[in-house]
Parts: sequence; C-alpha cells; structure tokens
Amino acid sequence: MKRPLVIDTLHRVATPEGCEITLRIAGPMTRARAWLLDFLIRVALWIAMAFVAGFAGRFGFGLFMVAAFLLEWFYPVLFEVYMHGQTPGKRACKLVVLHDDGRPVGWGASFVRNTLRFIDFFPIFYAAGFVTSLLNRDGKRLGDLAAGTVVAHFESGNTALPGEHNVVVTGAEPPPVPLSIEEQQALIEYRSRAAQLTEERSFELAELLVPLTGNLRPQEARLKLLKMANFLLGER
Repeated sequence: MKRPLVIDTLHRVATPEGCEITLRIAGPMTRARAWLLDFLIRVALWIAMAFVAGFAGRFGFGLFMVAAFLLEWFYPVLFEVYMHGQTPGKRACKLVVLHDDGRPVGWGASFVRNTLRFIDFFPIFYAAGFVTSLLNRDGKRLGDLAAGTVVAHFESGNTALPGEHNVVVTGAEPPPVPLSIEEQQALIEYRSRAAQLTEERSFELAELLVPLTGNLRPQEARLKLLKMANFLLGER
C-alpha cells in the first residue's frame, strides 16, 4: 500500500510523566536561512580578526589561524549550549536544537552534530546533509542522526495561532500545471490544515512549491495555494 503524502512534520514525544509533547520539525529552507545568517556573522568576525591580526605580522597570522579554527568549530557549540539550542541565526529564524526526546541539547550532542558538519558538507555546499535530511521523516542531517538531535520550530509563550490564520480565504483559481492525484491531495490537505500550521511552517511549505507559485512572496504564495485548493474542491 502506498504511503500517503505527508506535508507537515510533527515529532511526538511521550514523556515519563505520561504527557505528550509535539515538536514541529524545521524543513531545509528555514534551516538554510539560519545557516546563512550564522555564516555571515562568522564572515564579519573573520574580517575583524584579520584586520586586528594584520598589525602583528607573522605572529598575528598565527593567532588569526587559531582564532579562525576556534570560531568555525566552537561558534555553534557554545551558542547551542549556552543559548538554549539557538545560534543567532536559529534565533532569528525561530529554530531550536533539541534532543530527540525534547530535552535541551547538551555539550556532547552539540559537539557531535557540529563536528560532523564536514561530512554533511561533502561533496559541496552541504549536499550530503541535504540529501540525508530528505531521506528521513525528521529532516535530520548526518550530524543530527549521530547526535540524536532534531531542529524544530521554537514556539514560546502563547501557542495560539496568529489571527490571520483564522481569516477565511475566498475565491478560487486553477493550478497553472496539471497535478497528479497525490499533488491534488496534498493541496487539499494543506488547505484543511492551514489553521493548525504555524505561520513559519505554512510559509516554508508554500516556498517549496515554486512551480505553482512562481516567485511570489511567502504570504502571496500561501494565498495562491489556498485558492488552488478551493478550485480543486469545486469552488469557483
């Protein structure tokens, strides 16, 4: 029997107390944005260190190499441990690194997941990590699989959905290309679960469907997908 197409990624954890918590796993697009922000921060720090080291000649070059090594390998570890699983990039994208059971990430797990980044990078631009994340339900790269960690959307305080999710979308438009049965079902499921998705996840899913939405902004792409779903459901 063919597995149904799943458009959302929920990781449910049963606690020893008999409660169940739900982690909403982050997809590759959001994680890539967080990585890019952290990379730009590191580049700025590299430039600042190179400028300062330039005044110390060869000794300064040696210090720069040591500092660059420490920055590259311990920047994410220190932030993930001391900032509750969030580097500056992840914090800006509202992501958090957690153990599989929802516990805050510790030194050992953070060190393992970040040390294995060089394997995820092979052969270029995190290709191995990206492919691995597509092959497992929790979107884990190799480092996460080894460390037993997940990257999830961070929801603090009130978990009520944003008010705009309650707005009724009216109107319909046909899809720009023919859709398979599975793709039609996915669009209809996207519409039926729109009120249950976080805004970030809703936008992230919309960004993945470029053949249907073109280069629209996430808000406009989501609205377009919902109208297509209305069309598939017979609304005109």
